[in-house]
Order: sequence, then C-alpha cells, then structure tokens
Amino acid sequence: MSAAPARLLGVVGAGTIGSGIAQLAAQSGARTLVFDVAEGAAERAVERARAGIAKLAAKDRFDGDPDEAAARLQVVGALEDLADCELVIEAIPERLELKHELFERLSALAPRAVLASNTSSLPITTIARAATDTSRVVGMHFFNPPPLMALVEVVAGVDTSEEALALARATGEAMGRRVIDAADGPGFLVNRCNRPFGLEALRLLQERIADVETIDAIVRAAGFPMGPFELQDLVGIDVGFEVSRSFYEQSFGEPRWRPSPLSARMIAAGRLGRKTGRGWYRYEHGRIVRPPDPQPAAAAEPKGLVVISGFLPVADELRERAAEAGWEVDEHSGAEVPWLILECGPRDPDAPPLQGAPRALLCAEGPLHALDPGGSSAGFHALSPIGMVELTRTADTSAPAAERTEAFFASLGLPTVWVGDAPGLVLGRIVAQLVNECAFALTEGVGGAQDIDAGMVLGLNHPRGPLEWADLVGLDHIVMILDGLREEYGEERYRAAPLLRRIPAFHEHDH
Repeated sequence: MSAAPARLLGVVGAGTIGSGIAQLAAQSGARTLVFDVAEGAAERAVERARAGIAKLAAKDRFDGDPDEAAARLQVVGALEDLADCELVIEAIPERLELKHELFERLSALAPRAVLASNTSSLPITTIARAATDTSRVVGMHFFNPPPLMALVEVVAGVDTSEEALALARATGEAMGRRVIDAADGPGFLVNRCNRPFGLEALRLLQERIADVETIDAIVRAAGFPMGPFELQDLVGIDVGFEVSRSFYEQSFGEPRWRPSPLSARMIAAGRLGRKTGRGWYRYEHGRIVRPPDPQPAAAAEPKGLVVISGFLPVADELRERAAEAGWEVDEHSGAEVPWLILECGPRDPDAPPLQGAPRALLCAEGPLHALDPGGSSAGFHALSPIGMVELTRTADTSAPAAERTEAFFASLGLPTVWVGDAPGLVLGRIVAQLVNECAFALTEGVGGAQDIDAGMVLGLNHPRGPLEWADLVGLDHIVMILDGLREEYGEERYRAAPLLRRIPAFHEHDH
C-alpha cells in the first residue's frame, strides 16, 4: 500500500534524536511542530535543527530553499497544539510509563494521527496498549544522529494497520532515509542482528583468545569503523549491559543473547567507558589511548613453491595473491618439495596427503589442536576480502611452520597477529555469529535479506551486510565455524540456523 507522506508532523521530545527528526521532517517539506515538557528544550531543539539545515546549505548539500525549510519548524507550548497532525513521532526517554502516559493523551487529543515511537528497546505492541486505537501505533526507529544516518526502521506491532505503516514509510522516504521493515521484537531488526558484535567479542576476551586491543584491531582491519570494545566504551558499558539483560529476559533465556559477566565486573568497578574516562580503554582529554594497529612485516622474497589447497573463496584469494606476489602456486604436492603448505578447509579424502613441508591449517571447522592433534602445523584464519591474518599455534607447532607461515603472509603485504586457538579464531567467530543471528531473524520473519544488509550498513556502518559477506566467503565456511564452535564448547549458543544449510546463497533466495 502506498501513501503520501505527512505534511503536518509533530515531534514530542526535544533531545538530540528529537531535534534531528524535526530537522529531517522540515527538510522533507512538512510543517513540523516541536514539543517538550522541559522549559526551553523545544526552542533549543528548533535552533539545532535550523543550524543543521544552514550547515547543509553552506556545503551545497541542501535541495530547496533552506530559509523555507527553517520556517517550517515551529515550537508549540502544549500537546493540544498537535491535534491536527497527521503523524506524531515521540522521542522521549525509554521508560514505558512515560510513553504510556503520552500515547494515552495523544490518542484523545489527536484521534486521527498516526502515533510513532522512536524507541529502540521497548516493544511497539507494549507501547500501543495505552492508545485508544492500537492500529494507529507504529515504530519509527531513527539512528543517531538522524540527519547523518540514512536509515529508519518502520516497526509493525501486532495491531498496526497497513495504513499506519504506509504513512510511516512514505514519511521516512520523503526525509531521504532508506526505510526498512521490521517485525516487533527485541531490538527489532538492526540492533537484534548486531547482538553478536559485542557479545562474541566479550566471550573471546573471557576465554583469553585475544586481548581487547587485539580484538578491536582485527575487527577494524576488516573495515569496521570501530572495534567492539571501543564501541562499548562509546555507548556506555552500563547502557550496553542493560540492553543485553533486556534481550535475554525478553527471549526467556536465549543462549545467544546471554549477557557477559565481564560487563558486570566493569560496571562494578565504575569503568563505564568514555563518560567516566575509563572503560575497556583509558581516555585522556576525551581521546582514546590505545596502541597502533599491527602493520605488515617487512616483505620476504618468494621462495619457490607454495601449495594452497581447498575450495573456499579464501583459498582462491590466497592463490591469486600469492601468484601476484611472485610465488609458484599449486593446489597439490608434486615432485617438487614446497616451501609451505596451506590447507584451507577440508580436503578430498581420496586425494593424496599433502606433506613434505611445514604446514598451516585454516582453523574454520575446528581449532588447531583438533585439526592436527599432536602435529607440528601452525594455524591461521582469514575471511575474504582479507584485511588481517590471524595466526595460532599449539605447544607442538614447529618453529619452521610458525616462521614460514608468518613470512608467507608478510610477502603478500598482509598484517598478521597471533591469537589463541579456537574455531574461526577472532573475526571468523564474530562474523559467523553475526550471519547466524541474521539467518535466525530472516527465518522468523523479522526482516528480509536486503533490509538486514541495508540496515547493518546504513544504521551501524558495517563494511558490508552480513548476508552479503556470507555469500562472499561462502556459507560452507560460516557453517564450518559454527559447527566447530558447537563441537568445541557443546553450547546451544553456537547452533547454526537451519536456513544456513538449506540455501546456497542469501541474495538468490531473499525471503
């Protein structure tokens, strides 16, 4: 169902989010009425919104007349002034009793308006209970700051009508946002799908697979603007922990969403992140204190033949990179003794064994200690496109295997870092769990594949959508990691979504 966007729009709640929504509404051509119970808050919000419009105009990034857009913003002194609005968007604090009081009053004062909540954590169906007509209540979740984040989630409660959804979608699109649809539930679509980004990083830290700085550096090398711990510090460790508790409680104990005791310990210590000057990192004058990211070692000269076996995309990328760097590359051992053998995933059981040289094994289907029990191999893991290569070893790993593996990747111009032993090592674990959560959300009808990927890129600045990434690295690779983790830990947390085994690729089978 299509609809025209709202032309008379109200915003209740004049904080950073509210003023940003008001700016977008005025830019879209809507007369925008701003209300807040705090004295002077609405006036300040309108000033910020007008300043935002002027800034865009000064950079030649505003279509239309900025003075006319600024004039469409108006402060109102009472909720009654919103009576004629077609759409009212609330951006008040995340307290259910406050939202219930507001929606009850708005239902009486503006009976023809669609009432939208910008909540990021409270169920729309629960908020709608206070409205006289629950079919006119919808979620419109903007991302912070709204003028810069080109995404809005439109969330349907149990009773939300198609008419209300159509108006919300049309208004979001008129604001120049990419609108994605999400079903009601914990975190809606984007925040739900991003749960493993922080939780799996905390689990890696708890198991001492790598330290905070190393985990973040690995993740940044894959194209993320921030590592999970830097992001937790920015949001507030206490805020993130309460969100985790809410997810866990709303799901009645879903193992994938279990909060981390490490977060609780940090809160007990008063280390809440940037706002306290200390979290996972230390902050001086508001700036993070952390070591520089690992850089590629001095490139070694290619030394002849390297054997790279396997059918996964990462094997293809390594073969291509090695050939470009000047290595002689083959997939099988022959008469010539190779300088190094890299096994990228399961080998054909009928193929002759790869031997005669130091080996490095891709730690996807299991940890190194299980893939080569008592053997002398080194371990590694990377996902295409490769940003950094993670290396691991056991007590039995030989010095030549470790040294040659490190030198080989240096010859390709790739930075390396040594981490503990586990299926998928660091990035593989985090990405596999992101893909897995998205697959569960897709199966449960929380959102479609295109909307999931758009949401993660536009709402959270991921380098690519997790489902697109899964198609790129191969679903076989993702399932190997998940199955390896399930075997290693025996936990339901790592059960693979059935959808991952049923389809060859996500974007060929968009649901």
